[in-house]
Amino acid sequence: MARIAIVRKEKCKPESSGKFCIKACPVNRTGKECITMGTDNKVIIDESLCIGCNICVKCPIEAISIINLPEELKQKPIHRYGVNGFSLYSLPIPVFGKVVGILGVNGIGKSTAIKILAGMLKPNLGEKGKAATHKELIEYFKGTEAQSFFEKVRDKNIKISYKPQQVDLIPQTFKGTVKELLKKVDEKNKLEETAQQLDITPILNSKIESISGGELQRVAIAATVLKKADVYIFDEITSYLDIKQRLNVSRFIRVLADENTSVMIIEHDLIALDYMTDLIHIMYGKEDCYGIVSLPRTTKNGINAYLEGFLKEDNIRFRNSKIEFEIKAKEKEKKRNPLTSWKSMEKKLGNFNLIAEPGEVSKGEAVGVLGENGIGKTTFVKLLAGVIKPDKGSPDTKVKVSYKPQYIDSTSNELVMNIMKDAIKKYDNEIIVPLTIKPLLTKQINQLSGGELQRVAIALSLSKDCNLVLLDEPSAYLDVEQRLKVSKVIKHIIEQRNISAIIVDHDLLFLDYLSDRLLVFEGTPAKHGLVKGPFSMEQGMNSLLTLLNLTLRRDGTSHRPRINKINSVKDREQKSAGKLYYS
Repeated sequence: MARIAIVRKEKCKPESSGKFCIKACPVNRTGKECITMGTDNKVIIDESLCIGCNICVKCPIEAISIINLPEELKQKPIHRYGVNGFSLYSLPIPVFGKVVGILGVNGIGKSTAIKILAGMLKPNLGEKGKAATHKELIEYFKGTEAQSFFEKVRDKNIKISYKPQQVDLIPQTFKGTVKELLKKVDEKNKLEETAQQLDITPILNSKIESISGGELQRVAIAATVLKKADVYIFDEITSYLDIKQRLNVSRFIRVLADENTSVMIIEHDLIALDYMTDLIHIMYGKEDCYGIVSLPRTTKNGINAYLEGFLKEDNIRFRNSKIEFEIKAKEKEKKRNPLTSWKSMEKKLGNFNLIAEPGEVSKGEAVGVLGENGIGKTTFVKLLAGVIKPDKGSPDTKVKVSYKPQYIDSTSNELVMNIMKDAIKKYDNEIIVPLTIKPLLTKQINQLSGGELQRVAIALSLSKDCNLVLLDEPSAYLDVEQRLKVSKVIKHIIEQRNISAIIVDHDLLFLDYLSDRLLVFEGTPAKHGLVKGPFSMEQGMNSLLTLLNLTLRRDGTSHRPRINKINSVKDREQKSAGKLYYS
């Protein structure tokens, strides 16, 4: 059986653990050197000597994983990050004329895979310090679609354009206006047309460092597609975008693919991924240890297989439980027990004006917030949190509020365990374990990734002594499974403590899964916003979908929400019945 050993270098501190793994290893006790100390004072495990006893895994600092790979996995990795490092097996492959999606949890190798395809990372075929030649790659993938792809790469018949995940780093590498940046990369002479399609014309003369995250994302997409290429690769395309922008970008991406062009996308918003792709590669394995790329499936079947956690054709179960979406019963009129309310409120910030109609939140409910960027959602949440004061009216000041802001301070060198003391004592099983906070406890805040920081901030907010939890964009940086775990944790805490939550987010599936009622924001971005509700899920979603001219249906197998194609039979039926939110 193939076996790999993973040593997490950042956690490995042999001196503080008393060199437990070295002393406990039964192979070491026979006189052989299976686990030894490296020159960097970190342990090294000889996989050829490892017997898979898993004694070293019990290391008190949890720095080691010993993994028995699936029996079907006979080939060596396409890439490995050094001895005892993460291993990637196989690659997703572009298909001309199609938009191909890549779906998997964080830390499973998605970005590594597309960086190899984009030519930004040279694969080493599992051998440290080596860069595989085109000949070796062609031999590795012999008899597959990938063979043809790498032959074209070798012959320079394929040009690739790549949009990285971290668009917020762009201002650090380019100083100037949006137009100046796009002019530098415009090989198609379509700058004005593309800017109009992505709704960035109003910011063309703005400085790169002054635009918002959503604007920066659309500028990065524009910069990618303005290059002449055969393959366009996008790593997380909806981050920072509101619902309307996500749908617009999805439509824009779909028309990129033709008989001479392929598009590949990594994305965690299942509704957007479903809407824009034709095929799906599922990536599975063990986070931060190894990743395997499945063969492509049609989008519907691929997403459903991912939710099922089972690849039927390969007879591989990669998750112990399926992800299920319940069909919510139609809400009946019931007596509500109000927790907090607000009278009509107004707030003016520069040229922007927000008006909130009177509303209230009941005990034990999660209220989702829907609306475009720049329409006052964060301003409204700050008013409820007491971070800013309204010009007219007032929220309930008696209710105890816990607030997680949209942008989280990541500069502190405080240890996670120090800021999470109370949460660990009170909610270990309810929050710390399901949100996988324990592996982060010995890290400093400024060492956390975006997803790790988000989970810590959510855990901290939910653990505080409060009646109302306010969460601004909690799904940002989280993968599909983490988003659904967060939803379950929020629901559980609300029910257990009989408190309430207001959640601002742009992932429709996340809000559909979590919310009992909805607040809907209308108006004109950057000019004025109007807060309405809370409404029932059906009324609130119908209001939003009317503005977007869309309808949603339930998937017949997984019951997940899916967007109907415009003017399809289902779309026309639901619109004529006035039931845009499922039928």
